[in-house]
Amino acid sequence: MTPWVKRLVFANIAVYLLQMSVLGITSYLALVPAALLYRPWTIFTYMFAHSTFGFTHILFNMFALFIFGPRVEMRLGGTHFIRMYLVAGITGGLVSLFFTPYAAIVGASGAVFGVSLAFAMFYPREKIYIWAIIPVEARVLVVIMTVVSLYSGMRGGGNVAHFAHLGGYLGAFLYLKYAEKRSPAKQWEKKVSGPPPSKIPLGNWQSVNLAMVHEVNRDEVTRILAKIQTQGESSLTSQERVFLGHFTPKDA
Repeated sequence: MTPWVKRLVFANIAVYLLQMSVLGITSYLALVPAALLYRPWTIFTYMFAHSTFGFTHILFNMFALFIFGPRVEMRLGGTHFIRMYLVAGITGGLVSLFFTPYAAIVGASGAVFGVSLAFAMFYPREKIYIWAIIPVEARVLVVIMTVVSLYSGMRGGGNVAHFAHLGGYLGAFLYLKYAEKRSPAKQWEKKVSGPPPSKIPLGNWQSVNLAMVHEVNRDEVTRILAKIQTQGESSLTSQERVFLGHFTPKDA
């Protein structure tokens, strides 16, 4: 696991154990959207608490974070990853204010849904195996989960905060667009007098040894190398050149 994914998993487990040990603390951590002005801390704490009626709630959330989180964190970097995670969770809580204002909400689902959306945006054709059997592309899975959440939310949704899930998607999407506009590579490209992307050194990309690239980065490196082979070096964006440059031997 990457650093922030590991910290988040440990934090969620620690809070879950605290919930199991201290009677009544879950109601202190849970978010009731309509009461947010009187309990402002809950917009943050709710995403670290989980239902204590069994362990499937926290198990599924942490498993999804373990599956999607490391590659997203490696792609974004730790700072952007944790910011996006928190923004997704907070947005999930705020969206719930308009649909389920009096329901008590706990769980990392909104934040984790945000991470899964980021994964689908970065690796849209990556196969996700549902129940370890059915392969579904990441982008298709997001569409399916959006439809399911909308349908289930409109029908009442039972004990699941479906609109918090959709809010997680929304928060992650908005944060990623914001971060993209403010990224150094994008700002560099916008400067009229600045060098074009082709001036960012690649190094000897023909000598990249994929076996030496960590598995969380291997698919992205493979994609960029394939893009060079089919479209040429000039087709790479600044971000792609900077990313690949970490894995290429540099000329002496």
